[in-house]
Amino acid sequence: MVKANVKISRDEFFRVRGEVLATWPTGAAVASLDEGIRRQQALPAHKQFARAMSEARRKGQTLLQPRAGVALVEDHVRLLNYLATEGEADLLPTTIDAYTRQNRYDEAANGIKRSEEAGTSLLNGFPAVNHGLDACRRVVESVDKPVQVRHGTPDARLLAEITLSAGFSSYEGGGISYNIPYTKRVPLAKSIRDWQYVDRLVGLYGEAGVTINREPFGPLTGTLVPPCISHAVGIIEGLLALEQGVRSLTLGYGQTGNMMQDVAAMISLRELADDYFRRDGHEDFELTTVFHQWMGGFPEDESKAFAVISLGAAVAVLSRADKVIVKTPHEAMGIPTKEANARGLRATRQMVNMLTGQKMGDDSAALRREVDMIKAEVRCLLEKTRELGGGDWAVGAAAAFESGVLDVPFAPSIYNRGRLLPVRDDEGFVRIYQPGNAPFTPEILAYHAARLAERSRTEGRSLSFQMVTDDIYAISKGKLIGRPM
Repeated sequence: MVKANVKISRDEFFRVRGEVLATWPTGAAVASLDEGIRRQQALPAHKQFARAMSEARRKGQTLLQPRAGVALVEDHVRLLNYLATEGEADLLPTTIDAYTRQNRYDEAANGIKRSEEAGTSLLNGFPAVNHGLDACRRVVESVDKPVQVRHGTPDARLLAEITLSAGFSSYEGGGISYNIPYTKRVPLAKSIRDWQYVDRLVGLYGEAGVTINREPFGPLTGTLVPPCISHAVGIIEGLLALEQGVRSLTLGYGQTGNMMQDVAAMISLRELADDYFRRDGHEDFELTTVFHQWMGGFPEDESKAFAVISLGAAVAVLSRADKVIVKTPHEAMGIPTKEANARGLRATRQMVNMLTGQKMGDDSAALRREVDMIKAEVRCLLEKTRELGGGDWAVGAAAAFESGVLDVPFAPSIYNRGRLLPVRDDEGFVRIYQPGNAPFTPEILAYHAARLAERSRTEGRSLSFQMVTDDIYAISKGKLIGRPM
């Protein structure tokens, strides 16, 4: 078996790098890696993302970060500064547009032109590759907070080269989490390899003394994803990143809605990741966590949307997440205004401030039982993945998705089996309804079946796909569990 989870050699990296930089004209401006390293080294401490995350972990803080990005440079700068001042954000994003995510730079260029003519953004994010190095530097230099690149790109190599050279100090995504939930026909082995390049680039910055934060995308499809699935993917992406020299890792999880399950998920993620990283021989890393507020359908009514946002804020603090990704009261309406984005941040800030220092019964038997259940489920998935790869996580990940051992609910990729189905139990926990080929033990499957049987009895109806559908739309309709009216 050919090993795939190995550090890319410098010779191989720089051979491929020439090809990557040649894919769009703006790549030429970042040909000197040393210049990018010097720019990162010159960043003041308060604009270094990894440092901010480490400090939050040490102090027990939960930092706030929105999503945001528009087409034109000066508009984007104004947006970020507004979110920092009026929204009180601790960390700033640059969300990349959909064309750039698919490496369709010609269409992104047309979107910039049309936006300039219209005097408003006609793209759903910031086209960093098209704008190039100097414009990206302008973004970093014009704000006074650490800035992260957030996107959804299977092949994010050129985007990483330009933005990291410009001084962005955190980069989101991974070869699984930015493929399976986002694309239809990108082979997993290719996206994993392309993201190994990104992680090797971060590792090269690290060898020069620059710590860049990396954050796999935790929520995946954001639709009733059982914690064990997102945890397994995040830990694998973390292991792949560490192998390439990444040292600052932020693993994430998307809110499901049941407070106890969400708190248990965050506790188990931190414990499992630390265990697997160390068992694989990695010691020199900084592990932090991020909690994503509800990623599914939102109520159209702003007051109800604020309740969803506030619940997510509460769970982020009670689970001791180091960062929370904040949603807006306009989620049901499309791209939010800057004012709506700031209101979501301020609502979250109020909840975070009120709950700071409070705890949610870590010694609770019910909470610990859920933590232990999630950990047992994740170990089933990871140990089988390791076995399929002969100890190689990259090979194993591709084989696990091919066989259905790893299976993300409701993902568009043809490389995802799509046979695992989740549904809520009688208390709103997300459980496994149909496991597909996931290698859970009989005891785990029996536990899930028993919990789902309770809901079936309560509602007087048999378990069916209709329950799944009802649960998908429940929160947008004002409740957690999709019970019949």
